Amino acid sequence: MISIRHSINELEESERLRALALECYLSAIRNVADYAVELEAEITVPYRSHVTTLAREVEKTAPEALAETCGSLRGLLRDYRDKARNYIDQLRGKLSSTAQGLERLVDSMSQYDGDHESRLRDARKSVRELSHDPAAAPIAHLLRGIGDTIDQAMEQFRQQQQLAISQFLGEISQLHERIDALELEAAKNGLTKVIDRAEMENRLRRTQTGGSLLLLNAQGMKLAAVQFSSDVSQQLAAAFAKRLRNNIAPEAMVARWCEEFLVLHPAAKSELVSVAKQLTQALSGAYACQQGGKTVRPSLQVGVVVLDFAPDGQIERTLQRIDQFFKG
Repeated sequence: MISIRHSINELEESERLRALALECYLSAIRNVADYAVELEAEITVPYRSHVTTLAREVEKTAPEALAETCGSLRGLLRDYRDKARNYIDQLRGKLSSTAQGLERLVDSMSQYDGDHESRLRDARKSVRELSHDPAAAPIAHLLRGIGDTIDQAMEQFRQQQQLAISQFLGEISQLHERIDALELEAAKNGLTKVIDRAEMENRLRRTQTGGSLLLLNAQGMKLAAVQFSSDVSQQLAAAFAKRLRNNIAPEAMVARWCEEFLVLHPAAKSELVSVAKQLTQALSGAYACQQGGKTVRPSLQVGVVVLDFAPDGQIERTLQRIDQFFKG
């Protein structure tokens, strides 16, 4: 016999948990707005306004309609991510262009030997030659003074030129540091969204439903380390991870498997076949990396394979198949 009091208690507990989950969801949405990275006001202010409006709508939304707000939140996050990426790319391009312009200016200043300096040298030579002429003996001391004045003016000009060059070099160094910081931040953002092999193995072992995996073999990362440097290879991995993230569903899970990558995708295998083809085209090709203040473009050739896996005892066999694919 079912106790009415027991049923009421269960309903009350269910309502309490529902209210708690809703409050957590609302808190998460508000935090997304409050802790958004500050970009330009025209980008950040509308984003915060939209997210705050969504939070107010969630408060008034019926429980059965809450699932629809998840798509709205994902859309806002995706739009802000794309705008932030474009903003940083534009800033990086402007900084790089400014640094290159300053470098060209410094080169021209350090190598330039203008007409004014040649004329000053000719005038100094003429004045000194004239000071030795017997006919100019009465004003020889004046002519020598003029020659000395020209020498002093030329020396002051050289010092001012060297000072200007030093200042420009300092500004160029600061710009390069800023560019490097942006590149490193981009690399960090790309790789922090990627879990490691051990974490992926644990998640596969804990799964209860099985699913589908995308195995991505990116040929060219080791070659980039040999051809350029280990830092370029790391930048290449980060850029690849970032491009991979931008071409798959937000809820997909990405792991770095030694030098390769693995994606736990929520879609069915029939859909993943077309996803794999798209990824092969989108991820293969050249990537822009920085080395010594200059842009280098190492290339990757990407192969993608779809692999189904079952839960429980089949996971170890799946892990062996993954290793065999990547080793092959």
